[in-house]
Amino acid sequence: MIKLTLKDGSVREIENAMPASEIVKGIGMGLYKAACCVKINDEVKDLRTVIDSDCEFEVMTFDSKAGAETFRHTAAHLMAQAVKNLYPEAKLARGPATETGFYYDFEVAKPFSPEDLKKIEAEMKKLAKEGCPLERFELPADEAVKLMEERGETYKVELIHKHDDRGEALSFYKQGDFVDLCAGPHLMSVAPVKAFKLLSCTGAYWGKADEGRQLSRIYGTAFPKASLLEAHLKAMEEAKLRDHNKLGRELEYFTTVDTIGQGLPVLLPKGARVVQLLQRWVEDVEQSKGCLLTKTPLFAKREFYKISGHWDHYLDGMFILGDPYDEEKECFALRPMTCPFQYQVFLNKPRSYRDLPMRLTETSTLFRNEDSGEMHGLIRVRQFTISEGHYILRPDQLEDEFSGCLELAKYMLDTVGLLQDCTFRFSQWDPANPNNKYEGTKEQWEEAQAAMKKILDDLGVDYDIGIDEAAFYGPKLDIQYKNVYGKEDTLVTIQIDMLLAQRFGMYYVDKDGQKKLPYIIHRTSLGCYERTLAYMIEHFAGVLPLWLAPEQVRLMPITAAQNDYARSIAEKLTNLGMRVTVDDRDVNIGPKIKNGRLERIPYMLIIGEKEAESGTVTVRSRKEGELPDMPVSDLINKLVEEVATKAK
Repeated sequence: MIKLTLKDGSVREIENAMPASEIVKGIGMGLYKAACCVKINDEVKDLRTVIDSDCEFEVMTFDSKAGAETFRHTAAHLMAQAVKNLYPEAKLARGPATETGFYYDFEVAKPFSPEDLKKIEAEMKKLAKEGCPLERFELPADEAVKLMEERGETYKVELIHKHDDRGEALSFYKQGDFVDLCAGPHLMSVAPVKAFKLLSCTGAYWGKADEGRQLSRIYGTAFPKASLLEAHLKAMEEAKLRDHNKLGRELEYFTTVDTIGQGLPVLLPKGARVVQLLQRWVEDVEQSKGCLLTKTPLFAKREFYKISGHWDHYLDGMFILGDPYDEEKECFALRPMTCPFQYQVFLNKPRSYRDLPMRLTETSTLFRNEDSGEMHGLIRVRQFTISEGHYILRPDQLEDEFSGCLELAKYMLDTVGLLQDCTFRFSQWDPANPNNKYEGTKEQWEEAQAAMKKILDDLGVDYDIGIDEAAFYGPKLDIQYKNVYGKEDTLVTIQIDMLLAQRFGMYYVDKDGQKKLPYIIHRTSLGCYERTLAYMIEHFAGVLPLWLAPEQVRLMPITAAQNDYARSIAEKLTNLGMRVTVDDRDVNIGPKIKNGRLERIPYMLIIGEKEAESGTVTVRSRKEGELPDMPVSDLINKLVEEVATKAK
């Protein structure tokens, strides 16, 4: 008998090996109709997978992340089939599921247009109605190449050659006449994919943008029910109103200039002020936690990065000043991270165990050569500023220091209002990585990952595991956040490094008089300031908390007769450190209030003859609405308390 342990802990037995789909049918036909894939021993598998030994068995529906990805991956294949039916000369590139939908890249003679999307959608509906089953089959590499060459799919041939050195059979999925190279998993048929929408068509690249081939990408989304699709599309429309790339420009937080370059935003006075406020706060908090502030160079010689390993592992992501391959001439690179620079503080003189932990921090400006297709407003840029730190410590201090880093990050993210929507990812290495991405031995990695797992479990962190997401020198905890469209990026990272200290000879003398290598924690406390600002604009819909608002209070005299009274209040607030303006334009009060509302001013103070005579103000709060008239002293107390408590 084969024993299957279900999610609720119960055990189900089957006499003989059989496909997962048949097992799910045996549990219930309703569950089978909702099933997208299965999880076997914590690995996501196709419903076609044959179960032939004892295992943990979980059915994944659309409500799960794996189920939704499987559903939408099938929708991507349905779209690709429709494209091939309508445009037979189109060549298939890649078509994965995304957080909220899917896309597929094609090589076509003419880029797709919105009118093309309507035709493709209609063809998809026709194919979904026919309910064609998906069949999975495998071929050895040489036969796989032959099949794809016969079908003219040159991009698929390239993908096969990237994998054929592993000697593994390659999997394909077939639906009708459509065949695609794909690892899966997929639904049993396209019939459930009925509620879908093609959203946009854009350019894409095969390879790096500066050297890759131009492709056409179609984005779409799909759901098992029309009601879910309608709700998602409505949420997308609302998201557009919060999109920092639109709202941040309208509110004049930042701009971009073509002649400066992609991924190089210019912070306007409002954005620069918010980032300055965040930096000052972060540096003060870090100082209170025993951190030592450093300031290091923005670039260094090629030889420096060779010592750290970044030259071998990160060269494509760096901006190079000179010829990187001409060893006869001096060559520099802008720094993509600060760690090797800060190590020089430790190395400035001999160190003892009494010097540890040494918590080095810096407000670091970094430069990373991101692909042009990845650029997005302030979220993904090529120059950014980060609250970076490196804790150099003894092995026995690792758990306490890691815990302190996590608590610091959680405190800061909570204070700026983002923590409640964060998720945690334990990013690990992949020992089978074909690109030789990682430093160190298997034993060193297992030791580092075991140490991090123990710490995370002891702290009760609820995390997902990300294979092949580690840094080249160690595992990390990534604190993730999604933008308004559901695209996920990393806000904060905390990494354990047991390798780089040896590269730099970072020894300390221990209690026993022996020289030993320290452990290093690479961490950010708030992460990238530009990205944090972007997420705050989206989260608060442009109405930042009072303590961070670039303009906190705007006074609006109804007539010129109240201007002096308004300026006297502004002076009192300014002397308390508040950011205040007076709108004393010779216009009606209506346009003044409208402008203040559009600019998301937290507090608008309306001042007329009555207020001037009584020494009061009429207050309009973005959070609380119109408040009763109050004395100026009461208003000041209210504002000071709100700033001091950093109320959200």
